[in-house]
Amino acid sequence: MEPDLRLSTGEAGTCALCERRVSGLTRHHLRPREHGGTDTVPLCSPCHRQVHALFTNNTLAGELDSLEKLRAEPRIRNYLRWVRRQPDAHVRVRKSKSRR
Repeated sequence: MEPDLRLSTGEAGTCALCERRVSGLTRHHLRPREHGGTDTVPLCSPCHRQVHALFTNNTLAGELDSLEKLRAEPRIRNYLRWVRRQPDAHVRVRKSKSRR
């Protein structure tokens, strides 16, 4: 059975990536579980979906396995500049052309 990656339903908190205060957080494995990752960080749903829309698990495991590395990546940097101005609401995320 898959573990529930959502924190307590409706639990407010601060996203570790965009640093927005949001009403709900999910757990993101810095190194994907399929690559032996166990450490997680709390991310808002839009940030979590954006990370996985842009990068494969192999890329996340090999190149982007920390918050610092994710924040330094140009596509995430552009996304963060935009999302930090958004309210705590549903944000549409599109899969990267390289991931289609």
